[in-house]
Amino acid sequence: MNYGEKESISKINHTRQILEIEKWIPVTKLGRLVKNKQISSLEQVFYFSLPIKEKGIIEFFVGNELKDEVIKIMPVQKQTRAGQRTRFKAFVVAGDYSGHIGLGVKSAKEVAGAIRGALNIAKISIIPARKGFWGEKIGSPHTVPMKVTGKCGSIRLRCIPAPKGTGIVAGKIPKKLLTMAGYEDVFTSSKGHTRTFGNFAKATFQAIYLTYSFTTPDFWLHEKLIESPMIG
Repeated sequence: MNYGEKESISKINHTRQILEIEKWIPVTKLGRLVKNKQISSLEQVFYFSLPIKEKGIIEFFVGNELKDEVIKIMPVQKQTRAGQRTRFKAFVVAGDYSGHIGLGVKSAKEVAGAIRGALNIAKISIIPARKGFWGEKIGSPHTVPMKVTGKCGSIRLRCIPAPKGTGIVAGKIPKKLLTMAGYEDVFTSSKGHTRTFGNFAKATFQAIYLTYSFTTPDFWLHEKLIESPMIG
């Protein structure tokens, strides 16, 4: 596939996304506020901790930049009276490489249905990824702002700030999530049964989520309180 074909495909996808947004009929109050442009950015939604129940909200703000990737598809079985029932479980990660990341897990009878469902969940579960510096504050933020540890099952994944030029020192799964979240330099340390890809991805996702749980001095400034857009 040459450059011209790739460009035409990206234009078709962009047009399709615009049509989907235009056809989108919101069913929640937040969705209606977003479509009426009463909420200007996704950060405003995160600021007030408003629950996102529609994938259209995410597509409205970061639809063009959002990229998704299937990280694992695995069969799961349930024992019934009639025998074993096999379904497929999909893990999908969605991110814009610029501070937003989502992880979706879904089981379905068919692989296509599982991927579609996991992608929708990944969009709805998008979180902000906070970036910081290692050492002096020169240039743009490039690493995690502090040491954070994500947990899932037996797995413990620790993300440690790294100097510029280090890259992401991590396994295949956490590297994918950290890259899609927009990090450039991160050291990681993991323990537990990391071959369980699903739990490894969930632990990494939790570690990214925790970057906003710690209040650093730059958040101590007294800012004027803004009224929630849901009031009124």
